This record gives sequence, structure tokens and C-alpha cells, in this order.
Amino acid sequence: MPETETVAFPQDRTCPYHPPTAYDPLRDARPLTRIALFDGRPAWLVSGHAAARALLADRRLSTDRTHPDFPAPTARFAAARNRKTALLGVDDPEHQTQRRMTIPAFTLKRATELRPRIQQVVDQRLDAMIAQGPPAELVSAFALPVPSTVICALLGVPYADHDFFEGQSRRLLRGPTAEDTMDARDQLEAYIGELIDRKEKQPEPGDGVLDELVHQRLRKGELGRDEVMSLAIILLVAGHETTANMISLGTYTLLQHPDRLAELRADPALLPTAVEELMRMLSIADGLLRLATDDIEVAGTTIRAGDGVVFATSVINRDEDVYADPDTLDWHRSARHHVGFGFGVHQCLGQNLARAELEIALQTLFDRLPTLRLAAPADEIPFKPGDTVQGMLELPVTW
Repeated sequence: MPETETVAFPQDRTCPYHPPTAYDPLRDARPLTRIALFDGRPAWLVSGHAAARALLADRRLSTDRTHPDFPAPTARFAAARNRKTALLGVDDPEHQTQRRMTIPAFTLKRATELRPRIQQVVDQRLDAMIAQGPPAELVSAFALPVPSTVICALLGVPYADHDFFEGQSRRLLRGPTAEDTMDARDQLEAYIGELIDRKEKQPEPGDGVLDELVHQRLRKGELGRDEVMSLAIILLVAGHETTANMISLGTYTLLQHPDRLAELRADPALLPTAVEELMRMLSIADGLLRLATDDIEVAGTTIRAGDGVVFATSVINRDEDVYADPDTLDWHRSARHHVGFGFGVHQCLGQNLARAELEIALQTLFDRLPTLRLAAPADEIPFKPGDTVQGMLELPVTW
């Protein structure tokens, strides 16, 4: 393994769709090197594609965030250690049980069935934006409300409450302090708890995922109340935040690559592969976290039991051994093996829904607004810091 100066992780991007330039040594040191987390604690950083896929599928790496040795990338993450996180933060067999109960709502078949509803939501949002006239702020007018509306319908959460849970989600994911994060989690738990109470009192369940969890799993004792609450929070937060960031950052990236956008407009059949390429290129969930529970040999290096392991998805997805000219958008490459959705048993539960939303949102946006362009200089548009899900803070556009 090459010797390199220890890199701090995470760091801010200098361009919203490229890894931080400070991560360049990580690319040179593939597939594995050492990093320092926010508190100075060392961890292993995985930056090679083959090593990443092998390790993400290795059951000797735990996702139990309550373990005192679990790597924390930020102070607010460390402060929330004692709060168990469903799906993302539990290991099998608990993870397998939770995933089995929720996966029917997120299959490819279900995502396909939802496409007409997604199209309707997209059209309604664009109707309102166009009626108001240019300019518009695309995050609040389109990128955020589309997945928020869809996930509310899927879960059985009232969209009328979206301002509240979207605001708490922002605080949960990007602070700015540990106290903000903890308070946001408390607020979301109180909100979901009241929703569970209301659904428990209904003689017949609604058709949302939360209704099923309450009436089929909670009442039968297959899940505890805290588990239902934790599942609902992770599905609600992840179900709108990640896709919203992909829509906004995907739009920004396409507007910054007019030749690629023109190619996509000329041949809409490229859209599914374009979505995969954008997932690879943008890598919005940068920094998947694991804890080694046993010694693991990889690439001539031993990861010891108790070591923290971090996966730099933005660097992994730029591995030139897998992707030729990886810093370039290319709709004709096969990007399907990217790790933008993770890999292994914890691969993103909602990936089929996210793909459907991205395809419909991006295609309809550029079909209906063919003259869409940025309404401010590209380098003046704010994007998110490196310690949270990557995306645009706002996106002023005109047409």
C-alpha cells in the first residue's frame, strides 16, 4: 500500500459534481489507505472499486452505529450513537427481518406501477412552476416536493405536514450542531409516534407502508413500537432527501454539460443509462460507514477487528480500472456497477423508486422547459458541505 499523508475525511467539494480535490491522494493510493475523522480518530478509507464491492458484501463489517467503536464522521453523528437506526444501522438477523417487511413496497414491479402517479406529481409541480413564471428556485419548487409527495403517498404520511418533516430532516442530516440533530430526531419521533397512534385507532388500515407496519406487524408483536418508529423515520427521510438532491444536482450537472444534455434530448432511450451515469458521477451519499468485527485481509493489508472502515463512494465510482476517463459524463458506458446505491445486503432499499423518479423528473423537466438555464453564475450557486448528503442548497433557473 502506498505511503501517503493522512487525509482528513469528510471534506467539502470545490465543484458540486466532483470529489473534493483534497481526495486526489486517495485516488492515487487505491484501493485502501488511512484517513483521520473529525476527532482525529484514524480509520481505513476504501477507494478501490473491486475492494469496495468485496468489503461491502463482507459480513465481518458491521453497520451497528450504537457500538462505541463505530466510526463517526461528524460530532452530530457521534452524539446520536445511542439512537438505533433501522435498516442502515442494524446487522442481520435484525436487518434482514426489517428489510423483508418493507421490501414489497420498493420492488421494481411496485416502482413500475407507481410511474403514472410519479408522472402526475411531476406534471403538477411543473404546471405550478410554469404558471408562476420565471425565474424559479428549482429545489423548493420541484426537486424537493416531487420525491416528498411520492414517499408520503407510499408510506401513508400526510403531505400536508411536509414543511415540518422536511425541515426536521434537514436539521437531522446537516445540523449545524449535535444539539440540532438530537432535537430534530426527537421531533420526528414525536411526530411519527402520534401518526402511529392515529393509525392504531383506525378499524381498517390505509394502503401505506406505515399502515401495514402498524396493523400487520406491530399489532401481532412482530415489531416493537420503537422499531416501527425508526423504520418510518428512515424511510421518510431517506425517501425524499436523497432523490431531491439527485434531481437538483443532476439538473445542475446537465446544464453544465450542454453537449451531453443535447445528446440525451436527441435520444431519450439513453435516459436509463444516463441516470446510472449520473448516480456514478455525482455519488451524493459519499462516505458509507462500517466497523470491522474480525480481522479482514484485503489488498495485502489487514483491517483489524475494531477498526473503522469508510467507503469514499465519490472516489470508488471514479476508479479508472473500471471506468475509462472517469471524470467525464458518458451515456454510452456501462455504469450499472457503481456503488452510488451502496452494495451488498445494505444496498439502498429504494433504488428502484429512485430510478423511476429520476427518469421521469429529468425527462419531463427538460421536455417541458427546453430553454431551461441557470439564473445565476454557476460558481455562485451554493451547494451542500461535505459532511452530509451532497446536492444543491438552491438552484435558481429561468427559461
